[in-house]
Amino acid sequence: MLKYEAIARDIQSSIEDGSLRPNERLPTVVELCEIYAVSKITVKRAMDWLTEAGLVTTRRGSGSYVKNSTGLVDDPLSVGVNDRAQGFTAEHADPAEKVSSMVYAFDIVIPSPEIARHLAIANDDFTYYHCRTRLVNNVPITIEYTHMPLDLIPGLKRRHVCASVYRYLQQGLGLKIASFHRAIRAVPADQIEAERLGIACNEPLLEFEQVGYLDSGVPFEYSISRNVGKRYTLHNITLA
Repeated sequence: MLKYEAIARDIQSSIEDGSLRPNERLPTVVELCEIYAVSKITVKRAMDWLTEAGLVTTRRGSGSYVKNSTGLVDDPLSVGVNDRAQGFTAEHADPAEKVSSMVYAFDIVIPSPEIARHLAIANDDFTYYHCRTRLVNNVPITIEYTHMPLDLIPGLKRRHVCASVYRYLQQGLGLKIASFHRAIRAVPADQIEAERLGIACNEPLLEFEQVGYLDSGVPFEYSISRNVGKRYTLHNITLA
């Protein structure tokens, strides 16, 4: 195991066993160099791993902190970047691709305890909930089921859901999306999904279950998106 990976896994273990708690400040780079007897470059690479994994977050002028993270994966060091990270609209930025949305629900709800846990909110806190199909050149590609904390995202409107929610978060509210914890699996389309996506019932869909985090480490989204397998390809780069 490389030195930076050993450091990252040691810090990961401290986070998982509670020795390092959510929102706790980590030692400085210089302090970590002394603790592990390594160079700044090695420490920086370990911190980059932990940041990419969604376990820590850096606050400008303040240092690195343990992210308040529930996670969706067993081994957060198995990380990568892919073309869905900036959202569906950004993924289809080609002028030849016209993105549109069909919104089936846009409500304020009390989410399930499991979703509240992922979003680090109380069981009686409210979320925005929306369900929509995303289309490219009028061809349905994915159906999304999304919860976002009401207190964290003021002013979200149906017009934002019809367009790009991430654009509103970043350009309208000045929030910075930092990372996602994501589980990917194959699932069959139910009857309603099949009708909305224009496919056969039980046709395979590629499901993304994810929690999105801001650069402050606060979760801003819990979502499930189901993509038509024959119309969607996931492009992924795994970090080495």
